[in-house]
Amino acid sequence: MNRLIRLYPVFIYIFLYLPIIVLIIYSFNSSKYGTSWQGFTLEWYRKLYSNSLLIGSTKNSFLVATLSASISTLIGTISALGLHSYRFKGRKVFSSIVYVLAISPDIIMGISLLILFNLINLNLGFYSLLLAHITLNLPFVIIIVIARLKTFNKNLINAARDLGAGEWAIFTRIILPLILPSVISGWLLAFTLSLDDVVISFFVTGPNFEVLPLTLFSMAHLGIKSEINALCTVIFAVTLVLIFTSHFIFRRKI
Repeated sequence: MNRLIRLYPVFIYIFLYLPIIVLIIYSFNSSKYGTSWQGFTLEWYRKLYSNSLLIGSTKNSFLVATLSASISTLIGTISALGLHSYRFKGRKVFSSIVYVLAISPDIIMGISLLILFNLINLNLGFYSLLLAHITLNLPFVIIIVIARLKTFNKNLINAARDLGAGEWAIFTRIILPLILPSVISGWLLAFTLSLDDVVISFFVTGPNFEVLPLTLFSMAHLGIKSEINALCTVIFAVTLVLIFTSHFIFRRKI
């Protein structure tokens, strides 16, 4: 029994990472659709470089994800500070709405935003997609930052005020450094949600602005090509580099 308990985490990691390992292996497969191994090749990475559709949609996805994550993190952090620090009429209602948005199905949000954009005559494309992803990411950022603020020691702020510190100094030298890990976590989660979204993007993006999830979804109907495996491998490798780089930087600071 103890042996099974010890092996349980191993089975979880195998279940999580085995599909990714298979994807990486088949990105070097000479078979066009990756259904059977026919030899090692780098041809699909060369074709990926010349595939303007995949490269363009990837750039669009990273652009929208970066902008939406940054804007939603800024607005979400300010909103979380306001909800936590101040008492005003409708505060509980606003807090409830935040949690409702976080658990609402994507299809409901996608249809609702599509109706809204049609009512205000906003053309579907980059700006509609950006606004939709900000709406998607905002409640998650607020929830993460509020969770950190609830463990915040308010005596630090009172002590700073007693020592003559102003509101800006308190925010930049006390509050922000303490909540910075949660702010970064909120940004990373928002970036991931935006980059990964399919349902909302399907409703609010226009025909002239392609994003990677929708491109891959449409291409998958014809079979998973090895170029897709190569692209996913590159994105996974970039993600690993960023993770290890940030871990190395923060470890040196500690």
